[in-house]
Amino acid sequence: MPRKASVAAWGAALFISWNAILLIYLMSRSQGPDPSELTANVIRLAEEAETELEKQRGLLQQIRYYSGILNRRSPKHEERGIAVPPQLANVSSSSSPPLVVSDHLPPVIPILVVACDRPSVRKCLDSLLKYRPSPQQFPIVVSQDCGHEETGRVIDSYGEAITHIRQPDLSEVPVPPEHRKFQGYYKISRHYRWALNQIFRTMGHQAAIVVEDDLEVAPDFYEYFQASFALLKKDPTLFCVSAWNDNGKEVLIEPQGSSILHRTDFFPGLGWLLLKELWEELEPKWPAAFWDDWARRPEQRLGRACIRPEMPRTRTFGRKGVSQGQFFDQHLKFIKLNQDPVAFTKTDLSYLIKEAYDPWFLEQVYGAPKAQAQDVLHGKVPGGRTVRVEYTIRDSFKALARTFGVMDDLKSGVARTAYKGVVTFTYRGRRVFLAPPKDWTGYDPSWT
Repeated sequence: MPRKASVAAWGAALFISWNAILLIYLMSRSQGPDPSELTANVIRLAEEAETELEKQRGLLQQIRYYSGILNRRSPKHEERGIAVPPQLANVSSSSSPPLVVSDHLPPVIPILVVACDRPSVRKCLDSLLKYRPSPQQFPIVVSQDCGHEETGRVIDSYGEAITHIRQPDLSEVPVPPEHRKFQGYYKISRHYRWALNQIFRTMGHQAAIVVEDDLEVAPDFYEYFQASFALLKKDPTLFCVSAWNDNGKEVLIEPQGSSILHRTDFFPGLGWLLLKELWEELEPKWPAAFWDDWARRPEQRLGRACIRPEMPRTRTFGRKGVSQGQFFDQHLKFIKLNQDPVAFTKTDLSYLIKEAYDPWFLEQVYGAPKAQAQDVLHGKVPGGRTVRVEYTIRDSFKALARTFGVMDDLKSGVARTAYKGVVTFTYRGRRVFLAPPKDWTGYDPSWT
């Protein structure tokens, strides 16, 4: 029997056997007790059966997915070599051996779309469905707050292609008098908590990719997250994987940099993968409002980093929202969405594990020649394609960031995209490290 067929047959047999055993169990338990006890037993057993049925559905989804992979897999895939990322091309061969990330297939990873009152959620869903390689591996769950009927009709129009859930508590959230104008942020935080609990606790998933309703995704969005899932599982110094680059304007990124990935100490959001373990850590202390800035605080991050791409895999089209279009006209509408798909699942990403990445990164930054910002701006720096521009205090960082057109705001002392205090970007074909001195000792949360 072909391997694909045997896997499917095994799954079907397991499913049928389980239900036969459950039926016998129910019949045996129904003999003898008085009516009230029988009713209680039936209710309890029905709940147990429903729970087990959800597990079986998940199992069958994975069987279908793995069967499809077995059918598509080729000898070329099995014999592939390890691809070296372009940013590691000059790493010395005397460095420690690369850490290898497990290549086993990931579990089902749902896409959680957080929605409210935007009928334009259609653009987000069309994008997700267009590039989704497998509905079994990547089920889409749209969680809607606000009770907005038109948006609800748009979501429902997709039928069985997605799952539509509704946040039941639409009441006003009590807020301090000085935060009345921030009521929307309180509702968003409440919604996130409810929706993530649905994904991890009610549905029992082990990971999730969170997408807001005003995002569209790149063609290799799923490939990127499928490959980085193993990395997130392997490296405990990672907090999340994000599809976003806060400085992802076309003029600030490598033109051919679609395969380049980075570590960052700044939580990017805007299309991000987290594990159930992280949610179990964060949920008991989840904030009443401003959840994303809360997640960027040292007591939540605990020194952990996220993975982010050079070329963004998401782009926002939502100018209007609770932030009233903050940053959109000046910045967000210029973010470049990658259109050059990368086969990340056929690439060794172990260079991003902290033990391998940090020594290489620091060597690149502090081995680059130091230059003045004005010389870089006017192309007066001789030599190679990398250069370091140093800052020492908050005001000098912000001034230099504005000079180059990168985002200058800080959250709990961390600049957007920064890693070890260094903001990495490209300016007129040159890689620029906007960096603190080499003896930097850590972020100062008072830098806001």
